[in-house]
Amino acid sequence: MEELIAQLKELGFTEYEAKAYTALVQHSHVNAYQVSKNSGIPRARVYDILTGLVDKGIVLKEETAEQTIYAALPVAVFLQQMQQRWQASFTSIGIKLAKLESKEQEVEHKVVMLKGKEAIVNYCQSLLQNAKQKVLLSMWEDMYEALYEDIQEAEQRVPIHGITFYVENPIATLEQHRMTRYTQKPSTPHWFIISVDGQQMIYGHVPSTQEIAFITTDPVHIYLLEDYIWHDVLVNRLIKRDDQALEEWITKERQAFFLD
Repeated sequence: MEELIAQLKELGFTEYEAKAYTALVQHSHVNAYQVSKNSGIPRARVYDILTGLVDKGIVLKEETAEQTIYAALPVAVFLQQMQQRWQASFTSIGIKLAKLESKEQEVEHKVVMLKGKEAIVNYCQSLLQNAKQKVLLSMWEDMYEALYEDIQEAEQRVPIHGITFYVENPIATLEQHRMTRYTQKPSTPHWFIISVDGQQMIYGHVPSTQEIAFITTDPVHIYLLEDYIWHDVLVNRLIKRDDQALEEWITKERQAFFLD
């Protein structure tokens, strides 16, 4: 019951309002005294609470010569009513926020930090869902799995190119990165890059290991990281065409360059 009261409070009800309604759902067509007794609401407050719920259309009120009787709005009707109110508020908030966002004049492009696993995944999903022209990406299997359905849906609308690490059966237009000593090391970080329409980008470590990512509309950032993805794809394709000696040479050159 405590969880239900908490959920009703999230819909905008006070604790007493939530307790009064749930008490009436359990024992309907009762007077205020019985509502107070069943809900634990003080008698001094229960009349005001019930009056407020009647005004909101959540509680039904029947006055007779002897007493006033209260009944809960049927649950199915209540849920439909709450859904309609929530949808109306959600739509209104969305319109108003979009207007505010459109008024913001960005003097310079910025890179901003996004924290939290759920927030990062949700932002990636939003970018993929809103892609209009193309998607370029680079990601390991854990992030690919989290975005699998969104990537497949986006593929139906726009071209998707890039490279994946240890992903089984990625979509046909994505390169599968070769296995190397570097990628097989347990300490190697799993990163991801998603660039949409050449206008928006999110990149960082996968949220399961580090719940921080970076969002940017800066054209320099986008150009450099998209070019990074292309070079990774190109090198991967070249090595597949050559022999093992080239792979070993690249490994040594990488170690020397990064002082590994």
